[in-house]
Amino acid sequence: MLDLSFGANTPLCMSITTQRTLRAMTSSSSSSPTQDSMEQQKPQQTQRLQIYPNSNNGVTPFWREKYEREAKRYWDVFYKRHKDKFFKDRHYLDKEWGDYFSGEGRKVIVEVGCGAGNTIFPVIASYPDAFVYACDFSPRAIELVKTHEDFKESRVRAFVSDLTVDDLCKEILPSSVDIVTMIFMLSAVSPEKMHLVLQNVRKIIKPNGYVLFRDYATGDLAQERFSGKDQKISDNFYVRGDGTRAYYFSNEFLTNLFRENGFAVDKLHVYCKQVENRSRELIMNRRWVQAVFRFTEDLNSSSSNEAEGNRSGSSEAKQNSSNGSLNDTAIDLSEGVAFDMFGALPSSDHEIIEIKLRGWDFKIRVLSKEYQHTCKSTGLMLWESARLMASVLAENPDIVAGKRVLELGSGCGGICSMIAAKHADLVVATDGDALALDLLAKNVSSNLEPPLLTKLITKRLEWGNNDHIEAIKEGNKIGFDVIIGTDVTYIPEAILPLFASARKLITSDASNRHGNVPALILCHIFRRVDEPSLLSAASQFGFRLVDKWPAGVPNESSQGIISKWFSDNGLLNDLPSTALNILLFRLE
Repeated sequence: MLDLSFGANTPLCMSITTQRTLRAMTSSSSSSPTQDSMEQQKPQQTQRLQIYPNSNNGVTPFWREKYEREAKRYWDVFYKRHKDKFFKDRHYLDKEWGDYFSGEGRKVIVEVGCGAGNTIFPVIASYPDAFVYACDFSPRAIELVKTHEDFKESRVRAFVSDLTVDDLCKEILPSSVDIVTMIFMLSAVSPEKMHLVLQNVRKIIKPNGYVLFRDYATGDLAQERFSGKDQKISDNFYVRGDGTRAYYFSNEFLTNLFRENGFAVDKLHVYCKQVENRSRELIMNRRWVQAVFRFTEDLNSSSSNEAEGNRSGSSEAKQNSSNGSLNDTAIDLSEGVAFDMFGALPSSDHEIIEIKLRGWDFKIRVLSKEYQHTCKSTGLMLWESARLMASVLAENPDIVAGKRVLELGSGCGGICSMIAAKHADLVVATDGDALALDLLAKNVSSNLEPPLLTKLITKRLEWGNNDHIEAIKEGNKIGFDVIIGTDVTYIPEAILPLFASARKLITSDASNRHGNVPALILCHIFRRVDEPSLLSAASQFGFRLVDKWPAGVPNESSQGIISKWFSDNGLLNDLPSTALNILLFRLE
């Protein structure tokens, strides 16, 4: 639960004091008077320490392989979440492609990537003689199709199929299909495997059969949003917050892809539409490509003048604008869910988890699990160290009883602060992430009642930010007796600002009210920062390790303090992780 701050379209970063200021707090006064005067003449500056780099390196190889390997699972979760409410029923099909669906004889249609049936059911409603094969690699999507009120086995055959692996000829007779529809389907496939889909389709489509295509185009608002995040898998290929993926097609790429796999281009246009969402005060520039491809066994000799004419003019985009309600030709997304396509975090992306520990029952709103892997804000989740520290405080109220308590990097949960509020005089829960802090305030107000609620306040604190530190001091000028941090030590660049902030906010009394000795307690799993590095940083700001758990500190008179917190209360039998550590610091 690091104190991290980020804007909607900026890399995640944290404000710290200049290196000069930090050095001044730890170095001796050995510099010459001339040097000191020169330093004093320089204006105070604030630099931005980049926790996540500006380079937008994109998705790591590990996650790239995971998204590919578990693509079916991510889409299954998608349909579990949205059911048939995400995409609109595509009633524009008749207007856009009616000439292809009509004509003599019964049309056999295959909808690949059928989803919840938003294409299937408008088609069979408009064309009573049509028969539709519907496939998707999400079993949950196929189940939604089969349970639809308009589903009839005499009109629709729905089955699960991964077109990059499974042979369509096992379900459909070769060369028997008149029309294949691909509506926002191919974009979900890795570009390296798109040719496998088309080769599969070739097996079952008739000569001169048509592929009706609609999908995302380069320059779409969603792609622009993704470009400012670390969600790029490869060129024009991105992962959304829920783990599903989207490719944005250029005319050249799409034309070459289909031609290389035996399809001539009959029509291809890029559509642009400006959509205004008045409730969100958002104007969205949406772009999609719409095309008709024709399967031919001899591509070079069969390209007609009409096809060449359409293809040569395909680079021109058709402009549309809509400032009112959306019509069916505008966009396939349902009202209010378009933000999901932009990698944003609407309120529906939160879930409530119930936490029962040591006589406390919490209902904490956190970021949903399916969105956590692409979210840079660690504060929108609840970590195991917070559960352990909260249990320790619940079983050992004397740690905070009658004291002023500060929690660093509380995140959205704040369960340590809420438990501390029962016995402490004052508790201030802080975080540097505005989203986490907003969610923290809501969780506190929904889980506590007066008088506990009046003793706990939330404050913004980016470590090293003097304005934030002074704002906290205004409410507690004599400092804090106990400072707590859970999982706040795993980014190396953040360690010095962490201890610098703690040093400024802890009470300076060596032995203050009631004989209490000020303490800094850190609970974490060692990740990127090892213990020697942590202790070295702590010592620069006057903090000395007096006890640690589970190992203890040899030759320390305070050894055994933490182990007593686990005596005769069953905490050792209820550890969320055996890798957790607790460090207890006091001032030198």
